[in-house]
Amino acid sequence: MDRPSYEGSGLVNLMASLGRAFGAASSHYPALDPEPELGLEEARTVILWIMDGLGDHYLARQPGSSLARDRVRVLTSVFPATTSAALTSIITGRPPRGHGVTGWFMYVHELGAVTAWLPFGPRVGKGQWSSIEPESAELLQRDPIWDRFQAETHVVQPSWLVDTPYSRAVTGRYARRHGYQGLDELREVLVRIAREPGRQRRFVYAYWPDLDTLSHQHGVDSAAVRDQFRSIDIAWQRLLDGLQGTDTVILGTADHGLIDTAPERTLYLGDHPELAEMLALPLCGEPRAAYCYLRPGTELDFQSYCRERLGTVCQVARSEELLAAGWFGPMPEHPKLRRRIGDWVLLPADGWVIKDRLVGEGRFAQVGVHGGASASEQWVPLIAARP
Repeated sequence: MDRPSYEGSGLVNLMASLGRAFGAASSHYPALDPEPELGLEEARTVILWIMDGLGDHYLARQPGSSLARDRVRVLTSVFPATTSAALTSIITGRPPRGHGVTGWFMYVHELGAVTAWLPFGPRVGKGQWSSIEPESAELLQRDPIWDRFQAETHVVQPSWLVDTPYSRAVTGRYARRHGYQGLDELREVLVRIAREPGRQRRFVYAYWPDLDTLSHQHGVDSAAVRDQFRSIDIAWQRLLDGLQGTDTVILGTADHGLIDTAPERTLYLGDHPELAEMLALPLCGEPRAAYCYLRPGTELDFQSYCRERLGTVCQVARSEELLAAGWFGPMPEHPKLRRRIGDWVLLPADGWVIKDRLVGEGRFAQVGVHGGASASEQWVPLIAARP
């Protein structure tokens, strides 16, 4: 397993470098080390484009692409290597230990429920906690690092995403929000922002989700994902062409990579009723990193069962030990973090997942998965160009 880096080679460190370039240096997290010569401090506009799911291993298999040409180094994601935790780290400049978002499904004690964090609603059903005001907004609130930038700031997201409770809560107080539909419109929005008149420096956060979505549906090496990658690659080159003469640095990276699974590599909790009986809550976190909340008095039985029945395909670790070993990042610590990582963490082997099923949920159907600690999930590229 690859523990993510928070010491100079991870997404948190990339954001520390950006913070330093815009007059908001971090007192807790170091900048990239070594730091590529990107000219961030001098550029009039810096665009950070997050390509959800673009792992460094995948990019290495596309050597003729524009994105591979402009790759400058590898970074690590965070733990767990999943969108909710990693995007929140990119937005806040803090690791999961600091922002308290620890997976797609989290037990949120304040709500008394297992919650899907990004949709911000109960795990089962289509409701949203956002109807609880103002408390729900306070729970979601994570101040973005760019609120402290000495720059005009912009957030560019798909139109369906730009006004969700999560997006509103983490956009910040000053950023202008822009919605788009499709890669062509994303490119047009970014070029328009970079070409707007004005003397103030600009920072732009842009997000593209479709590579991750298609990887979940069809698998990392599917034709659908290959076609999507080609479309992103063409959009990258056209964006560079459109930014000529604007004094812009454009950075590309991802929140995580992915790895494929299969039905025969899926551990269903329903096939392990003894294990299920030891749990006080449904599995939380991710199918590749599942938090277990144990019923009192079951810890020894839990360890024995996992060692004897799951040991060849699933490691198990105390949550406190992973925390102490730095998997969730260094201090300072979010006050609710320890309630959100359970007692133990199940870590399936590469290509394996573990999943439970609640009333009202369908059968697990993802092909591409993430959240674990394999290099395919953890390693993401840093891509950079100055047109």
